[in-house]
Amino acid sequence: MEKSVDPDFASYVDARQGRWLRTAYLVYGDLERAEEALLHAFTRLSLHWTKVDDPDAFVQRVLYQPALVRWNRVRAFPDEDDPVKLALAELTGAQRAVFVLLHLEELTEFEVADVLNMSHTTVHGHGLAAFSRFRAALGAGDWRDAGDPR
Repeated sequence: MEKSVDPDFASYVDARQGRWLRTAYLVYGDLERAEEALLHAFTRLSLHWTKVDDPDAFVQRVLYQPALVRWNRVRAFPDEDDPVKLALAELTGAQRAVFVLLHLEELTEFEVADVLNMSHTTVHGHGLAAFSRFRAALGAGDWRDAGDPR
């Protein structure tokens, strides 16, 4: 018996794989891990394709939630000299996930909370800390230190 791929699923994967791989790379800090996570997410989605109402939300949850645990063990962006990637590497795993989802994916804090299974206030705290650490790592300093311009 030969199984075929649902054409709608194949079209979805073709349309989204570049986007998801870019963000997964920034979240995981390693291309191989990002590719593995994305393959896992698409595999899980394929098994539930006919039952999933929002495939983007499904992929985001499967792609990013496991990353929160794994970051604590592996250094992000090893052997990298790009200042943006080095600044991202300075963030904790949770901060990096929140930062990427807020600023690259342009999700709201409530959407990020749903994707990462965190409270809104936790996302807000990680977002503020991530923004401050990211700016400091780029040499911009802490935005809260800006005085009155007069």
